[in-house]
Amino acid sequence: MAGHNPAGATRMKQKTQFERYVDRISQEVYQPAYYYTQVRQSRAFMKDNLSKKIELGEIAAAACMSSFHFIRIFKLVYGLTPKEYLKDLRIDRAKELLKEGLSVTQTCFAVGYESLSTFSRVFKKGTGLSPKAYQDLNKAILDK
Repeated sequence: MAGHNPAGATRMKQKTQFERYVDRISQEVYQPAYYYTQVRQSRAFMKDNLSKKIELGEIAAAACMSSFHFIRIFKLVYGLTPKEYLKDLRIDRAKELLKEGLSVTQTCFAVGYESLSTFSRVFKKGTGLSPKAYQDLNKAILDK
């Protein structure tokens, strides 16, 4: 039997350094499907707790990951860090509440900020308008 090597058939070929490198990169870039499910769980946690002070450890725990691993996977999936994503969620919700006529102070606390000045600064940086100016602009549009 030419080409038949029973002893060699049971041995696995060792991977080259390049093959090991490609495997490592693949694992970093192409994450298992359950990571996406876990990250979506964390996003739902953020939405459900928007009005509360949320720590990174809590968000990572909702995804069943360590904080460091969670940040890396979250950024791969959404292109933003969890902190940036949460800030954007809060600004979007604040816009809705301001359009509904909630006061700036009520909106500040409703979207999880503990300081009116911090909320105003973050809102203005994200929208280009102060919360009051945003609310006045939308009120003027509705009054037309």
